[in-house]
Amino acid sequence: MTITAEALSAEAVKLPPEERMEVVERILDSLDEPDAALDALWAKEADDRLAAYRRGEVKAVALSEVIAKYQVSKPA
Repeated sequence: MTITAEALSAEAVKLPPEERMEVVERILDSLDEPDAALDALWAKEADDRLAAYRRGEVKAVALSEVIAKYQVSKPA
């Protein structure tokens, strides 16, 4: 880590939790920049998956089944 990054980190940890979260959100937002090449790859993947579904090569799964598979059951 550079000296600047270390100094920023040292100052950031002194902030109240709410302000630290705001800093984190701003930093994460700055990393979420559009990437046309990546968007094109995802669009092709979606088209390929839809075509495979229409050809009967893959089956659809109900959303309720997917959610139930990943829900954590609460103890009684």
